[in-house]
Amino acid sequence: MFSTWDELEKVQPLAAKTLKNSLLKNRVAHAYLFEGESGLGKKEVSLLFAKSLFCLEIIDGTNPCEQCSNCRRINSLSHPDVHFLEPDGQSIKKEQIKALQQEFSKSGVESKKKLYTIVHANKMTVNAANSLLKFLEEPNAQTTAILITEQIQQIIPTILSRCQVVSFKPYSFNELQEKLILDGISPTQAPLLANLTNDPLEANRLNNDDWFAQARKIVLKLYEVLGKGSLFAMVELQEDWYNHFKEKNQLDLGLDLLLFIYKDLLSIQIGKNIQLIYPERKAQFERDVIHLSPVILANKMAAILEAKRKLHGNMNPQLLMEQLVLKLQGGSTFV
Repeated sequence: MFSTWDELEKVQPLAAKTLKNSLLKNRVAHAYLFEGESGLGKKEVSLLFAKSLFCLEIIDGTNPCEQCSNCRRINSLSHPDVHFLEPDGQSIKKEQIKALQQEFSKSGVESKKKLYTIVHANKMTVNAANSLLKFLEEPNAQTTAILITEQIQQIIPTILSRCQVVSFKPYSFNELQEKLILDGISPTQAPLLANLTNDPLEANRLNNDDWFAQARKIVLKLYEVLGKGSLFAMVELQEDWYNHFKEKNQLDLGLDLLLFIYKDLLSIQIGKNIQLIYPERKAQFERDVIHLSPVILANKMAAILEAKRKLHGNMNPQLLMEQLVLKLQGGSTFV
């Protein structure tokens, strides 16, 4: 979770600047629309913005203290003047907007300020959107609305025109790594997750997934036994690999994890100064590449990519892996 605007600025500089300036200049809009892909922290930023408005011990003009009663209650979604509205089932219904309007027609419980956030605003029914439009057309000076969407094209133009749009751009690779580390993910695990997905939510899910942790271990073990000979590798396939990678999508992920090992080896071999995907294996990989040329490594990577293609062509997974093991040892090709 973002606790300061500086943290947000590292990964979403334009959004951070827009919102921070509105706070510093005391020019908070009556309605914002946060738009962008899933996993970019839009709901987190709405919480940060709410805390910046309600914090009792604000720091440097914009940063919430995170310790006062208001900050703590906003973090726990229990502040009486800060409301979050999410879809009821598949949509946001007119009755939900009406209930929100009734709540916000009253004065703030603890101050004159009120803030509401509508998550997945594009899922409002037509009647709900029309009810919200009437609400936005007669804004209360002390009320702030934040609408969140991943599908801005589904927001009706009349609502869009009454909101200040704040766009959240997809993370670059380095920005995503910073965000994952900020979320508490290990710096040795963040590069791998950032290579697998551009969605921080998915990355955090994988990081906390026991199946994924075991998959990583099995892939690294297969790589190690490949150096001992095909018999050892075949035994490893029987003992661990087939039992763990049972579904096509699981096997596809396993092949990605294996591919990343050879990508690291090639980066070390050609002297490319980049962040390794398995940084904790750097010393081992540096020893291993002594006996491997860039051409050999490129061929091994090509074999894994070919295996992924064959997998999606419905090749038998067991036969696919047996052929891949032989290919990685230079003894066979795909048929």
